[in-house]
Amino acid sequence: MTKEHPKWFQSWFDTSYYHLLYKHRNFKEAEFFIKNIVAYLNLEKGDSVLDLACGKGRHSIFLNSLGFHVTGLDLSKNSIEHAKTNESNSLHFKVHDMRDPFKSKFEVVFNLFTSFGYFEKDEDNFKVIQTIKSSLKHNGIGVIDFMNSPVVIDNLVAHNTYEANEVKFELKRNYKNGFITKDIQVKDAGKTFHFKEKVRAYTFEDFEIMLSNVGLHLLDCFGSYKLDPFNIKTSERLILIFMAND
Repeated sequence: MTKEHPKWFQSWFDTSYYHLLYKHRNFKEAEFFIKNIVAYLNLEKGDSVLDLACGKGRHSIFLNSLGFHVTGLDLSKNSIEHAKTNESNSLHFKVHDMRDPFKSKFEVVFNLFTSFGYFEKDEDNFKVIQTIKSSLKHNGIGVIDFMNSPVVIDNLVAHNTYEANEVKFELKRNYKNGFITKDIQVKDAGKTFHFKEKVRAYTFEDFEIMLSNVGLHLLDCFGSYKLDPFNIKTSERLILIFMAND
């Protein structure tokens, strides 16, 4: 029996290169969004929050600083190992595949910054929706922050390069068979490595169907971190707010 090769998200997210490539990400903007969404949801201090696909835990830590009891889950062992250095009585991290149900229930479940659509099969991506549903208490609120796929596809940069800490990245992007793919070549100290990002380009209508199929009820939809109304032709983001009330 041949050993199955790691999926792109298993190998890429566990590398230092992933964090180096995205070190310029605007975390102030991300925290601005989290503050906005927390205010919009009218959450109370002490509410339990699940950060699904939390990475190294930066946003879990920020949510915890706002007074919430936060659990962060991620498949990357390296990321969770890093996140665990910040654990406290009200902040916990675990290695967990988001396709699998989690034993606890929460007032709020966040899936932030396009941490969805990683899997080849639609049924595997749908399992993440099922995990969110099963992790919500009665009248619990779910938030999925995804890219607005049509706008991303229309503005896809086919090729560019980036350099950081004497590491050179060459990035090639395409849209094919329903997926947005980024091929990543890394040159470091005379060695060359290849990685990939591949995300299913789900649309608002796709999410509407998936949420409805598990009995999650869409409450609102925003198109930016300022919580502007969603416009399928112009919005950068697709931010879905939904409720479990059965």
